[in-house]
Amino acid sequence: MTAEIICVGTEILLGDILNSNAQYLAQQLANLGIPHYYQSVVGDNPERIKQVMAIATQRSQLLIFTGGLGPTPDDLTVETIADFYNVPLTERPEIIEDITTKFAQRGRVMTESNRKQALIPEGADVLYNPIGSAPGIIFKRDKVTILTFPGVPAEMKRMWEEITVPYLRTNGWCGQTIYSRSLKFWGTTESALAEKVAPLLELENPTVASYANHGEVRLRISARAESRAAAMEAIVPVEEKIREIASADCYGIDEETLPSAVGKLLLEAGQTLTVAESCTGGGIGTVLTEIPGSSKYFLGGIIAYDNRVKAELLNVSKEDLDRFGAVSDPVAQQMAAGVAKSLGSDWGLSVTGIAGPGGGTEIKPVGLVYIGLAGPGGLVESFEYRFGSTRSRGWIRRASASTALDRLRRKLLAIN
Repeated sequence: MTAEIICVGTEILLGDILNSNAQYLAQQLANLGIPHYYQSVVGDNPERIKQVMAIATQRSQLLIFTGGLGPTPDDLTVETIADFYNVPLTERPEIIEDITTKFAQRGRVMTESNRKQALIPEGADVLYNPIGSAPGIIFKRDKVTILTFPGVPAEMKRMWEEITVPYLRTNGWCGQTIYSRSLKFWGTTESALAEKVAPLLELENPTVASYANHGEVRLRISARAESRAAAMEAIVPVEEKIREIASADCYGIDEETLPSAVGKLLLEAGQTLTVAESCTGGGIGTVLTEIPGSSKYFLGGIIAYDNRVKAELLNVSKEDLDRFGAVSDPVAQQMAAGVAKSLGSDWGLSVTGIAGPGGGTEIKPVGLVYIGLAGPGGLVESFEYRFGSTRSRGWIRRASASTALDRLRRKLLAIN
C-alpha cells in the first residue's frame, strides 16, 4: 500500500509560500514505513484537482491532501473530493458546535461563511482539528483512503501527530520503519567526498546518498527495519566508517549547524568569541545568536565596513590599509586581533572580502575573501579564499561566514 501527497493552493504554485507541509509529511511517512512515491501541487481549481485525483487513485491507496479547507470561495478541496466521487455534502452539527466554541474562546462570533467548513462528504469521518476551525476528513472509497488537512503547518502537524498516526497504526498502514540520518560536511566538495566513500554509495540497506547546497555537503544514511531502534542500529557502523574517512570535514548531524558546533566547542573549552565583519555585514553574528544560550560564549562583534572603522575601532594600521588594501592578509589578521583585544574575548574572528557584483579587479577579483583568526597564546593567522566571480553576492557572503566558523571549529578541535 502506497501513499501520495497532494498539496492544494495557487499560492504554492506561484511561489508565494514554501511547501514545508510536503517535506514534513514525506518524513513522517518514511518514519512510519509507508511507501511514498509521488507528490503533486495543484492550484485552487476543481477540474485540475479532479485530474490529479484521477491519476493518484490509480497508483496510490492513501491520498493525503493539505490546503483548501478554509471558509473562502477558493477553498475547494472537500467539495471537489465529494464531486469526484459523486456523493453529496452534509452539514455536521458537531463541527458547527466546535467552531462556535473556538470562536467564543477568542472573543469572536462565528461568521456564516464558516458553516462551509462543516460540510463533508456523506460517509466520511471527521478528522478533528485541535486548534483551528478547519477540520479534515477521513474518507474511504473503493480501495482508496483520503485524508485532508488544513494548509496551516501548525494545525496540520497537530492533527497528524495526535490523531492520524494512531489511526494509521491501528488500521494496518504502517510497515517497516525507514530511519535516516544526515551527516554534514564543510571544507570538502560533493565529488571529493563521494570518491572517498564510493563503496558505501553502493549499499542497498542502509543506503547512502550525497547532496550539496550553498557549499555544504550532506550524506544521508537511510535504513529500513522492523523498528526504529533496529534501523538506527543498522546505521551506526556506516556512520562510523564515514566519520573515519571524512575526519574533521564532518561537523555534525541532522539539525546541527556550524554555529552550534562551534558553540559547543567553545563551551567545552570555557572560552569566548568576538567577530569583526566587513563583507559579511553581521552575518556571522546573526547565525551565532540564533543558537539559544550563545551569550555564554559569544560576546559580540564590530561591523567594520568602512576603513575608518577598521582603523579606529579595530586598530588596523592605516599604512597597511593603504599599502595592501582592506581585502588582504595583514588587514584580516589585525581585524581579528583587534576585536579580541577590544572586546576582551579569547578568540577573534574576522572576514574581509569582495562580495560583488562590482568592486573586483584582475588582481583582486570578486569572490576574494580573507578570514582572520586570533586566539590564545598570541595566535594570529589568516586564510585566503577565492569563491569565484560567477557566484552571487549572497552566496559569497554566506560561504564566507560559514567558512570562517569552520576555520575556528577546526582550530578548536585541534587544541581540545
